[in-house]
Amino acid sequence: EVQLVESGGGSVQPGGSLRLSCTASASVYPSRMTWFRRAPGKEREAVATIYTTIGTTTYADSVKGRFTISQDKAKNTMYLQMDSLKPEDTAMYYCAAGFGVRNWVRESDYIDWGQGTQVTVSS
Repeated sequence: EVQLVESGGGSVQPGGSLRLSCTASASVYPSRMTWFRRAPGKEREAVATIYTTIGTTTYADSVKGRFTISQDKAKNTMYLQMDSLKPEDTAMYYCAAGFGVRNWVRESDYIDWGQGTQVTVSS
């Protein structure tokens, strides 16, 4: 079991930035960690992922070039730097952890989830 704790959400104006953090408490650090989000009235979607073993990253088209996922393995922490935020980025953001994830956008491939942190982008 992996316990995930997110932080860093908040309210920001369009064009602003936020950085989310997700700290994992586990005896074995997950091999894949991913950020998902759920906007009001929409299904949860995968935003960005990192294969923690070698640090490779993948992004959804909607955030590519604006969001950056990274990790500090010494702190068991994953980050999501969000720049040039848009109102459509407003959502609850969740981190997810998995081992042997075959499809990074598939929720059922993950074994543990954080409680979520709210991001609101509004003028």
